[in-house]
Parts: sequence; C-alpha cells; structure tokens
Amino acid sequence: MSVARLLRRWYGRRTWGRLLYAVLGVPLAVIGFVSALVVLVPGVLLSLTPIGLPWLAVGLRGARDLAALHRELSRRLLGEPLEPPPAVVRGRGIVDWVRAGLTDAAGWRALAYLIGKSPVALVLGAAAALTWAYGIAFASYPVWSRFVVFPSETDEHGTHLVTPTFGDWSMPEWLYVPTVGVVGLLLLLAAPWITRGLLWPERLLARTLLRPTRADTLRQAHAQAMDDSAARLRRIERDLHDGAQAQLVTLALELGLAKDELAEGDPAAALALVDTAHQGAKQALVELRDLVRGIHPPVLDTGLGPALQTLSARSPVPVELDVQLPDRPSPAIETIAYFTAAELLVNVAKHSRARAAALSLTAVRPGWLRLTVRDDGTGGARRTPAGGLAGLTHRVGTVDGTLELVSPPGGPTVVTVELPVRA
Repeated sequence: MSVARLLRRWYGRRTWGRLLYAVLGVPLAVIGFVSALVVLVPGVLLSLTPIGLPWLAVGLRGARDLAALHRELSRRLLGEPLEPPPAVVRGRGIVDWVRAGLTDAAGWRALAYLIGKSPVALVLGAAAALTWAYGIAFASYPVWSRFVVFPSETDEHGTHLVTPTFGDWSMPEWLYVPTVGVVGLLLLLAAPWITRGLLWPERLLARTLLRPTRADTLRQAHAQAMDDSAARLRRIERDLHDGAQAQLVTLALELGLAKDELAEGDPAAALALVDTAHQGAKQALVELRDLVRGIHPPVLDTGLGPALQTLSARSPVPVELDVQLPDRPSPAIETIAYFTAAELLVNVAKHSRARAAALSLTAVRPGWLRLTVRDDGTGGARRTPAGGLAGLTHRVGTVDGTLELVSPPGGPTVVTVELPVRA
C-alpha cells in the first residue's frame, strides 16, 4: 500500500466524521443534560400534582426525539446504524397517553443516555479537539515560531537558548523548533486512532441505551407478526370473496339454470350452461391454487434446498447457490427463509444493478442456520422504517432471528439472516 493511499485511508471521510461527531457531541451533550434536568426536576417535584406526571410523559417523548438525533448522527458520521426502538403505544385518552409515556422503557433509556453522555462527551470531545489542535499547532510551529518572541537567554558564545532546560543544559533554538514540528506530525499521525479510541465509551453508551432491548425487539416482532397475520387473513378473505367465492356462486347459478333447461326439455341449452359452469369451476380451482401457494409454496414440500434452487434459477440475475444443511428446519422456518430469500433476490434484481449474486444457506452453530445474499451491485442500500428490509427484519424477528445489512457505497451488498432451526 502506497503512502498516499495510506494517508487517504487515515484521513478519509470516516476520520473527519468521527472528529465532527466528537466536536458536535459537546454542545449536544450540554443541551441533552439541560433538557433531562428540565424534565426530571419539575416532573419529580410536581409528581403529586396534576402537572407532574403529564410533564414527565411529554419530557420522555422529547428525550426520544433527541435520542433519534443522536442515532442519526451515529449513522451518518460514525457509520454505525442503531435500530430505533418500537413506537410508543398510543392511548385513546389523556390518561392512557400519559400512562403509555411513563411506562415507555425506551424513553427512560433515552433520558439516561442524555444524562450519561454529558460528562463523557465533554471530556472526550475536548480531548479529541485538543489532540488535533495541538497536532496542527506543533506541526506548523517551524512556520509561525519565527514571528514569536521566545523566552530565551544567551550563552557565552551568543547562541540563543530556548526552554526546556534539562539540568544545566538548555535546548538550542535550532533543535527545539524542528523537534516541536516532528512531535506535531507524530501527533497528527496518531490523531485518527486517538479520536477513534476516545469515542469508544460514547459508542458503547449509545449501543447500550439507544438500541432496542431484546424484550423491545420481541415485543415489536410479535406486534408486527400479529399485524401481518391480520393483514394476511384480510387478504385471503378478500381474495376468496372476490375470486373463488364469486366463481362458485356463478357456478351454482349456472348449474341451477342447466337443471331448469333439462326440466323444460332443452338439453342443448343445458349442455352449454354445464360447459360454462365447468370452465368456471376450473377457474375457481386455479384461483384457489394460487391462494394456497401464497400461504405455503408447494415447492417447499420437497425441502428448503430444492426450493431455493428453483428460486435461484428463476432470478433474472445469475445466482450462485450454496446450500449445506445437515437437518431440515421446521416448516415455519422454511417458509420464513424461503420468502426472505425471494424478497432479497427481487431487491437484487430491481435495485442493485448487479451482474451476479450469491445465495448461501449453512448451519453456523447447533440449532441455527445462516442465510446470506451477496451481490456485486452499486451498494448504498439502507434499512428505512417503511422499507422492505425493515419488514424482513420484523419477519425474522418473530422467531428470534436477526438480519444484518452491510452495503457500503460502491458495493458489495451483503445481507445476513440468522434463524433458529426450530420455531
């Protein structure tokens, strides 16, 4: 690796993002700490009055908003996305609204983050800024030192002696000035790593308090599963009502008319009606078959491996498939894995501009399997709250699974899903 490339890597966008995060963290920490005090102190002191508890509920929602700002800064400047917690459950009245706010664990964690971040950000942000400031000042010292009057004295030969002094020996100016410059250059070389290390406590605090807990994730996944199930039942009901049920009603009417024609002695008309009814019955069977396929794909009857092989063969982007499963997962896991792989391959074809993709399904540890989809596209994929990846995250979360997205600009994009073998 060349020196120029190494320097570009050291002083790239991520380094300046960390420095900006550290600098912005100081005023944001002050704002957050003051906001937390404004929420807590009046709320606790007035908790026995009609004002205190609503004040706390409003303040906790405000703490959520400030925490969302910190999550966005972490994503943009540090390249570390933090999943938002589930939304606060809305009540129907003011009492339910206040109760929901006061029992919001994510709001209390956000408030704790605002309080805990203040001393950490003030100390570490100032340390990071001073590291860079001293590095720049020392490195440029040989340039601006000629305009500064040094505290010095002259020896018997007329040579200016500049502090520091070590015992009876004082460092001459011609040695002191370049030494300070070299120290500044070394400090600037180490500054990116120092900044990264200084931000580690802040990142740990954010990961601990700003990410949803396991209970939050499971609760959100359960709620999402219930909503998905209700929506799926409504879709099935609508499809049955508008499709197969309508076809069967028409079939019954046509058979009734055919019966009447036979009773009146017109077998030709009755035969035409029976033929029409037969076509309607076949159409109803097709619609019922399509409906059943959406609930449980028949291709899964032979196993998840063959199903993924069929799915890969149908993809418009060439897919390299690797399936290594010692045991067959439970039907629920097979269905989730199949639909997850199908949607990920659709995303590759629609959005990635990829020329090739790879789909692998392996056992990573006892009782768990890993589904990985990788493409050589343009990258830059994001997990938006209302996007398809968020839906997949909720879907795999219903069985305590996880979805990880890595998609830097320029690619490649790698989506890794881990699922239990048994649901």
